[in-house]
Amino acid sequence: MKKAHSFHIPVMGIGFTIDTPLKVAQYGMDSVISLVDDILLEKLRKMYSEKFEVPYHEITDKIDDFRAKRITSYLNLISDLADKKFDALKNVTAKKGDELLAYINMLPDNSKLKAEFKNLTSKGVNFSEIKAWASKNLVMGAIDVNIMTKVDKDNYKKDEKLSVEYNDAHAALRGFANSKLQSSVVLSAGMNPRLYSYMGQFDDFFPDENGQLKKRIILKVSDYRSALIQGKFLAKKGLWVSEYRIESGLNCGGHAFATDGYLLGPVLAEFKEKREELQDAIQGVLNQELQNQDRVVPKSLSFEITAQGGVGTEEEHAFLLDHYNLDSVGWGSPFLLVPEATTVDDKTLNKLAKAKEEDLYLSDISPLGIPFNNLKSNTKDAEKQTLINKGRPGSSCPKKFVAMNKEFKETGICTASREFQYLKIKALDEQGLDNDLYQKEYNKIIEKSCTCVGLGTSALIKYNLDTKVEGDGVSICPGPNMAYYSKVMSLENMTDHIYGRTNMVSRIDRPNFFIKELQIYIEYLKNKLEDTKYAMNKKEEKYLKTFTKNMMAGVSYYQSLFANVKGSFQDVKATILHELERTELTLNQIQADIQNMSVVA
Repeated sequence: MKKAHSFHIPVMGIGFTIDTPLKVAQYGMDSVISLVDDILLEKLRKMYSEKFEVPYHEITDKIDDFRAKRITSYLNLISDLADKKFDALKNVTAKKGDELLAYINMLPDNSKLKAEFKNLTSKGVNFSEIKAWASKNLVMGAIDVNIMTKVDKDNYKKDEKLSVEYNDAHAALRGFANSKLQSSVVLSAGMNPRLYSYMGQFDDFFPDENGQLKKRIILKVSDYRSALIQGKFLAKKGLWVSEYRIESGLNCGGHAFATDGYLLGPVLAEFKEKREELQDAIQGVLNQELQNQDRVVPKSLSFEITAQGGVGTEEEHAFLLDHYNLDSVGWGSPFLLVPEATTVDDKTLNKLAKAKEEDLYLSDISPLGIPFNNLKSNTKDAEKQTLINKGRPGSSCPKKFVAMNKEFKETGICTASREFQYLKIKALDEQGLDNDLYQKEYNKIIEKSCTCVGLGTSALIKYNLDTKVEGDGVSICPGPNMAYYSKVMSLENMTDHIYGRTNMVSRIDRPNFFIKELQIYIEYLKNKLEDTKYAMNKKEEKYLKTFTKNMMAGVSYYQSLFANVKGSFQDVKATILHELERTELTLNQIQADIQNMSVVA
């Protein structure tokens, strides 16, 4: 697929990129919509239908398969509106050329499109020629969608459990599959075999003889092994993965899936080294399955490898593309400060701009039980604390998207809900624990926050929509990289920063993104070690030893990389090598501590 830009905007939260394609797709920028909250999508569909005078028919929860139908209708609307914007941009006239110029100006300086346009207009402006050229050459950004595969709650109708295709992730997938979009679904948060198998029911996910697909699959992964396992599983269903999107385990926004100490650099190096091996291993399985299904076997297929997580300078961006042969680099958290691209209410926007390192932390607030990057003093956490202070911890749980804990109820309850926390505290009271241990367990229960509501509320506030059900509390999940940006930016500011035409990083002490990730992993490892300080079992010992060993290998890889790299990071090379030396000593000490603890145990 032709691309105008070398970056993409990943999904952020539930509502922050909910309409990003409508803001940036006409400029050739790829972005991703979350499909978690069909209630929010329906509210925005109504709003945009009224704004653009498109007929709107409400899809209520009384309609059969309402979740999938809401998603399809919203995606179709965004597709139509984005197409109109793109068509208008290409329809350049003497009075209307600013949008086309914005498109061209924001392209990277080495862009062939940019060079062609300059050549076309160097001898004067011929609007019919420009219009014909734009129509033929400009590309629109992709309107991709994201499904967290594990957020696949069972659903019920009058106490009767519905069949699996009505589960939340299954319905979201069906909503996308039935839409008019020709784009990709980003599958994140691990493998869901039932969902992956269900994809095989939709013809749009299968290639034609030229290897073209109407609907593409992007797998978000954190290591090569995961990509190989999931890619093969899908291939056995006749499904091809068109992109492996590698994300840093901890130096990212949203949920953080810490690998067993595998750092981004070595992971990317393995993908680079084994790219052909990955292609051959998976395509062999795919071709056989397509033959078994009596489907077309394509003449050729290809996939892209992309990366994201903590990238913050043009030098880092270019290094990833060139050194690891990547097809695109994701820029997430900084775009939260770009109102022309993302949807963040003014109060939260102001908090983000002021945030420093100490305001951004890895929390345990997610009901999914996965570490979650959080912003201190966000209004959803303040709302949560008010309820705790009143002696009524927990949310009313109005949307129930993550009501999947079946400890007390077969239909599932969310661990952030008032119902769950009441039952859990009641059970805790009966254990007769001493005060310190009781308080520790109590805090674990009440820490969970209603993120499936909080991560979407910002969009409602921004657009002055009703929040009577949701409340006004906003959760937001920027990555640690947010600390180094301190002003609200225009889309032009941001693209100029990505391509090195200006610098929007407000501080000179920002560490290299590989080093920042390393520091976060060290902190994470120390915390894990602290948790097992007084009682370490064999499983924990094995985990800590493997984690530390992989990090040592990562440090060794970086020492070689930065010692030998030419043309990049020259001004910070000495600082980076010194930091790696310090980290190596820290890891040696941690290894010794683990050994001592295992001997005592």
